[in-house]
Amino acid sequence: MFTVAVVEDDENAAARLRACLKQYENDHTGVRFDVTEFREPTSFLEPYSANWDIVFMDIEMPNMDGLEAAHRLRELDSKTILMFVTNMAQFAAKGYEVDALDYIIKPFAYPDFERKLARALRLAQADGESLLVSQRGSSRRIALRDISYIEIRAHNLEYHTDSGTISAYGSLQDIEDRLSGSGFMRCGKPYLVSSRHVAQVAGDTVTLTDGTQLPIGRAYRKSFMLALAENLGNDRVR
Repeated sequence: MFTVAVVEDDENAAARLRACLKQYENDHTGVRFDVTEFREPTSFLEPYSANWDIVFMDIEMPNMDGLEAAHRLRELDSKTILMFVTNMAQFAAKGYEVDALDYIIKPFAYPDFERKLARALRLAQADGESLLVSQRGSSRRIALRDISYIEIRAHNLEYHTDSGTISAYGSLQDIEDRLSGSGFMRCGKPYLVSSRHVAQVAGDTVTLTDGTQLPIGRAYRKSFMLALAENLGNDRVR
């Protein structure tokens, strides 16, 4: 699932983007988009939620033009993929200032949109070896390789990494879904463990490479052991 923000004040243009994204889903097995629309940039940026894989942004909008909004976006999030959607080609060329991947000129045909979206998705997938987490008023990107385990505590997520513990918002189920296929396994109700950091499993305890010991819940033991065997086979343990 790719998260997509559409920042566009023109309903017809937003509808066209939705239709093209839906067509791309239909044409490409396994690709799905979670799309959120914003009619002007202020509501997109204040407060900013740093969880977008791709942002489509118009340039001519109320309250704040797209170029100014893009500059503010980059102050908050340097990693999300930004694509301008505009009928102002002369301004879209300024995209290099805000590290925009590309621009789509209105009115656009689906083949052109498909080609540019495919490029954006390749980059989003290549960046999948890191995780962007939301904190109070900011966001932070964590390399998956550095995370030994994730714990839910007092309604917050604790990311235990090589350099310390990072607290962030979210639910363990959502993170488990986002990290599906990345070598993370549920060993108990409050824990999601990286197979890269598993040193030993003995009885109902998993020991991590830093010496941390976590209990394996009875309801999770079978699925955990099967996932561990699969990840070992996929060379996910380093």
